[in-house]
Amino acid sequence: MKAEKDQKSENKIKKAAFGNALAKGDIWVKLSTVIMGAGYFARKQFVNGILMTAVQIGFILLVVLFGVPSLSKFDTLGDVQMEQTFDPLTLQSTMNDYDNSFMILLTSVITLFFIFVFILIWIWNIKLVYQLQLKKERGEHINTFREDMRALVNDRFHITLLALPTVGVVLMNIIPILVLIAVAFTNYDQKHMPPSSLFTWVGFDNFKNLFTNSITISFGYAFRKILGWTLLWAVLATVTTFIGGILLAKLINNATTKWPAFWRTLFVIAIAVPQFVTLLLVRNFFANAGIVNTICSNIGVTGFLQNIGLVNPRLTYIPFLTDPNWAKAMIILINIWVGVPYQMLIATGVLMNIPTDQIESARLDGANKFQIFCKITMPYVLFIQGPALITDFVKNINNFNVIYLLTQDVFITSDQLLANSNAKEVDLLVTWLFRLTNEYYNYKMASVIGIIVFIICAVFTLLSFSRMIAGGREEEYR
Repeated sequence: MKAEKDQKSENKIKKAAFGNALAKGDIWVKLSTVIMGAGYFARKQFVNGILMTAVQIGFILLVVLFGVPSLSKFDTLGDVQMEQTFDPLTLQSTMNDYDNSFMILLTSVITLFFIFVFILIWIWNIKLVYQLQLKKERGEHINTFREDMRALVNDRFHITLLALPTVGVVLMNIIPILVLIAVAFTNYDQKHMPPSSLFTWVGFDNFKNLFTNSITISFGYAFRKILGWTLLWAVLATVTTFIGGILLAKLINNATTKWPAFWRTLFVIAIAVPQFVTLLLVRNFFANAGIVNTICSNIGVTGFLQNIGLVNPRLTYIPFLTDPNWAKAMIILINIWVGVPYQMLIATGVLMNIPTDQIESARLDGANKFQIFCKITMPYVLFIQGPALITDFVKNINNFNVIYLLTQDVFITSDQLLANSNAKEVDLLVTWLFRLTNEYYNYKMASVIGIIVFIICAVFTLLSFSRMIAGGREEEYR
């Protein structure tokens, strides 16, 4: 009973609200709102007090020395243009004290993020200090610094393990995403390239341009065409490799197949070859003057396709990667070759774990092989590989390698509206984004497209996972 009572008391202390801490806290809790280590010093937790005070001092220095100069110019992103003047006396050129819009933006975003994090730490600290007050009032033991460290290794070791990955996620994911969002509201492009030029805020103009069609702006037209192809590509690339992998696994593991280990090894070797090597070789094979076109021309395939209207009679080759329709079909077919071996290996492991009692029951009930495949095998594989399929779909939305490596420097768009937006018929949103940044330095529109891609992937993933998790279907396969 005493242990249960102590546990309830501990839980009640841990659930102390921030509002209660400010309202009912003693002088040391209230003083901790100004000096974060004060409450710890009062409870003789000197190490914790020194650490929290050091965090506070470090934050103040960071904001004053690093953040304030940029935050003061955050509303305009700088107003002093770079200028170079020549001094005839010294015969040297000097640079003025100019503003760098991107550094102002980056520094301000980082500072605002750290201010937000510091506010959370400050609230958490007030609650901890109030918990120490409650423990002291009830005569309970207050941990020493050594006991707190021991708890981080034992009772709260999960927090210790997650600390470093959390910092990595913040530095490598969250802050870049915040900067990406901020750039989408500026006019940062080739005409406004820091440090030689300044850029500034433009509000929602870039988002409007993404859905606008006019004589000078065709981003709306390009966005609709590329979004449609991106979603179609993601569906076809995911479905074809998934089904192809299952069928290949079933074929190789069939009792009548000879040398299954040989065939499995052959496809594994295809995985071992780096993807960019495979794609570049295939691009050369299917080039207008490539070996495949040479063979097709010699055996009459090119002429046959011209007769049935699939190839323009004026061409002497099959435009595998230079015609929009041919290129899209070839991209999907080549992706099957690249992606099926991975799915074959995964499907092999899943198929080996299908409950045999269900299959035997179906056979006794008179089900044929096709019915067993449709009613038992596929539902089980879909259930097991559901999360992986969602991941594959999102990955294919952002599948940069296949599209870019097969079409770069080969495919030239004939659609002037797409060309005006620096896009091509075969582009995905991610390759369009890359082209805008790497080739045309249109960072503002690339950031808007990046936000759209993030929203599409996030919404699809959340909806798909929520529907998959909320079923309890694992009971069906036990």
